[in-house]
Amino acid sequence: MKTINQLETMTNQLDKNNIPQHIAIIMDGNGRWATERGKARSYGHQAGVETVRRITSECTRLGVKYLTLYTFSTENWNRPETEIAALMGLVLSSLEDEIFMKNNVRFKVIGDIERLPIEVQQKLQETIDHTAGNTAMTMVVALSYSSRWEITKAMKDIAKKAVDGQLSIDDITEDTVSQSLTTASIPDPDLLIRTGGELRISNYLLWQIAYSELYFCDTFWPDFNEADLHKAIADYQQRQRRFGKTGKQVEAEESK
Repeated sequence: MKTINQLETMTNQLDKNNIPQHIAIIMDGNGRWATERGKARSYGHQAGVETVRRITSECTRLGVKYLTLYTFSTENWNRPETEIAALMGLVLSSLEDEIFMKNNVRFKVIGDIERLPIEVQQKLQETIDHTAGNTAMTMVVALSYSSRWEITKAMKDIAKKAVDGQLSIDDITEDTVSQSLTTASIPDPDLLIRTGGELRISNYLLWQIAYSELYFCDTFWPDFNEADLHKAIADYQQRQRRFGKTGKQVEAEESK
């Protein structure tokens, strides 16, 4: 664990005026981390929760406003029942006040929540309600989530409005789709981080990351620390976000 002085030294190396306001993370590598140590996969997931605590605290300290964590995908329902049960139990035990109240973090969840066990649903809602007044950062947990599920649901909702006469076909825009997603109230990610060495998006926020900067690292999630987060942000700060424009256009706008 880094000391306060070490964290401040790392922070001073970052451009404080260019901290990504929304960081999304694919927290990959828990199972492989545990296997390397001869432990059950659930051991890796437990270690991953500790990393969530550290990274949440550091993101808040840096001024990040949204942190979205890919926790459990719709495809993960295909995993062994014992692992799913362990993960659901971990969700219940990890939704503690300290991580949110200590850091003034608001909690939000996106995904097909109705598929979750009722006690998990109730705990999620309790945490949402209890942290509603927190203002430093919003943690968004993607649980029983996949982007294709989300986009399909949005298309159904839009189609129903069209059939019911609430919306004409000509009025459907990109903004219509964005506002129909589970992330309607959340800005798109500036930076997407994937740990664990895999180079893919895995059905995560496909619509929302159209212009996000992508960062991949080999570090397994349980080993991902504040220094790794700073490295990802430093890499982000070296990039020029053009949003379809040329580099010269962006430079001209920045010089105004």
